Amino acid sequence: MSVSTHGLRVRSGPPVARAAVELFSSMRFAIALLTIICIASIIGTVLKQQEPINNYINQFGPFWAEFFRVARLDTVYSAWWFLMILAFLVISTSLCIARNTPRIFADLKTFKEGIRVQSLKAFGQRAEAVLGEIPDAAANRIGQLLTSGGWKVKLQHRDGDGWMVAARTGGAHKLGYIAAHSAIVLVCLGGLLDGDLVVRAQTWLNGKSVYSGGGMIADVAPEHRLSPSNPTFRGNILVPEGGQSSVAILNQSDGVLLQELPFSIELKKFIVDYYSTGMPKLFASDVVLHDRATGEAKPVRIEVNHPASYKGVEIYQSSFDDGGSHVKLKAVPMAAAAKPFEIEGTIGSSSEITNGTDRLTLEYTALRVINVENFGEGDNGPMTSGADVRKVDLRHELEDRLGAANKTNKPKTLRNIGPSIGYKLRDASGQAREFQNYMVPVDTGDGQPVFLLGVRDRPEDAFRYLRVPADDQGSMDGFVRMRAALADPDLRARAVDRYVVRVTDPKRKELVDQLRSSAARALALFAGAERAKPDAATTGGWQAIAEFMEANVPQVERERAGTVLVRILNDVLFEVLNLSREKAGLADLPADEKSQAFLTQAVLAISDAHLYPAPVAMMMTDFKQVQASVFQVARAPGKKVVYLGCLLLITGIFAMLFVRERRLWVWLAKDGAGGTAATMAFSVNRKTIDSDREFEHLKHRLLAIRKDTAS
Repeated sequence: MSVSTHGLRVRSGPPVARAAVELFSSMRFAIALLTIICIASIIGTVLKQQEPINNYINQFGPFWAEFFRVARLDTVYSAWWFLMILAFLVISTSLCIARNTPRIFADLKTFKEGIRVQSLKAFGQRAEAVLGEIPDAAANRIGQLLTSGGWKVKLQHRDGDGWMVAARTGGAHKLGYIAAHSAIVLVCLGGLLDGDLVVRAQTWLNGKSVYSGGGMIADVAPEHRLSPSNPTFRGNILVPEGGQSSVAILNQSDGVLLQELPFSIELKKFIVDYYSTGMPKLFASDVVLHDRATGEAKPVRIEVNHPASYKGVEIYQSSFDDGGSHVKLKAVPMAAAAKPFEIEGTIGSSSEITNGTDRLTLEYTALRVINVENFGEGDNGPMTSGADVRKVDLRHELEDRLGAANKTNKPKTLRNIGPSIGYKLRDASGQAREFQNYMVPVDTGDGQPVFLLGVRDRPEDAFRYLRVPADDQGSMDGFVRMRAALADPDLRARAVDRYVVRVTDPKRKELVDQLRSSAARALALFAGAERAKPDAATTGGWQAIAEFMEANVPQVERERAGTVLVRILNDVLFEVLNLSREKAGLADLPADEKSQAFLTQAVLAISDAHLYPAPVAMMMTDFKQVQASVFQVARAPGKKVVYLGCLLLITGIFAMLFVRERRLWVWLAKDGAGGTAATMAFSVNRKTIDSDREFEHLKHRLLAIRKDTAS
């Protein structure tokens, strides 16, 4: 029997209905649906699912983001069309099974012993021989031999003609077809049971609706909550240390649903261990499960790949998050008009800050206590600052200096560089930038510790880092004082005077006046007090110096003039640094290598700070960490159905691939000389070398024919 691809042929009824039944029950329709499901699954794997719409807009643009939302490609596995395809696949495959199963079982019971003798001669594998026994004895002997070899045998006596021995084996091959197709039905049913179909049915039939607002979970209305007796769901629940929760969040494409649990989860302690790379290697939560009906308390430990089960709900350790850590921040001015201040907040909350005219929302997004970075050797040795004031390439843009916190190269040198605070500054229009600032200074390889201030405009971008040098007290105060002094016209003038007195002869008045004018102009350009040209976009830093030289110095003289100007500016800035220390009551720095290293990085940081996209940088001064566990809770009745389907699928595929259905016929009739003429034919559904060997074995065993005597 061969399995056909057409469907059920209904003989009565409207033509449209008959055509629909034939289509839905056909194998070609089921294969087409399975192909569509595979394509949709690929899309769901490649495209991140259930991301905020802004993430899709940032990555793909507004057109494709809206297309993904309308087509439900951002939630493929819960999309109505995906569930509908699954349902049609179940119907189609079930009809295919219903159509072919009776024929398969009927074929398994048929030995086809009524085959004509002449038909045996048309088989590709056949043999003829003369046996020295009567047909009755030969038929019984051959039947017993085949039965002992695992064949099912049926003997047919034909009046006046002889005996037909019909045998078959390998019927599990056809049973594999039923098992494999039944597996598809079971897996799809399990997927429908454990998917969003039941949850959506409750929103359609039980008056439930998706919640798209904000606020506290306790304030959400009952119409957005699902009963603890909900037969199937899969959601997430966040529990901070010392807290407990009994409501899971079920993410939907247009909001969330709240799933009430029959118990509450209390997190006693969250345990996390790390590899040397900074990647977590162990998540574990010591929790107490409180039965809401009986008050029973059950302590359990939940680890990754070691879930807990209670009241028919599986509890998995999904990840961990911040549970509302408290942080203290200090604002470091990055703009001339900005003022320092201190502020406290909780991760996940926000604060309003202002400089008097503009208002910004400070959103506390993340506290990371451990940050492991790679500080291996780069192409030019250990990681260094972006530029050196003693050898400045004026063509470099800001991006050349505000790179990653460390440069990746082999071999890797991994080091924990301490805690960091992540936050967003959102303006009145709703636009936000994300910042990540490290709490303690980091030695990036050149001996000068720096504070790393990261910024990025979009979530998919890498952080770019401003490197602010740590002073001799390990703080940013030296940088802040120097930047404030640079913005003071009186201190700039005093710095120029001190520099001129130190490097010139007072008797050469014309040289003194010329040097004072050049130094004052360069310092004012660097500080942003003057512009190289009226329409210049840059308001300070090395880029302002570069624009001035491009506008006023011939190209052939720029290299020499740039070297002289950088040397002058470097010396004047050293005087600004010492004046800022004098104003704070500190001693001047000696002109040694250590002081020069600090000055070099401070000048770079001041230059880049003109392009820092915020008036202040928030530095963390203290924190109290509160961790939280993120659990996935699921009631999945379809899981066992899927397991059964997988077992049937494996069994069916092995049966279809490795079990060969074979049939054998032996016709035995008197030859007229007192013996028996035997004609044997062999049929196999898939001819292989093994089937050829088996045929040769059967010829020898049943008919005593060797290979060299076969006809």
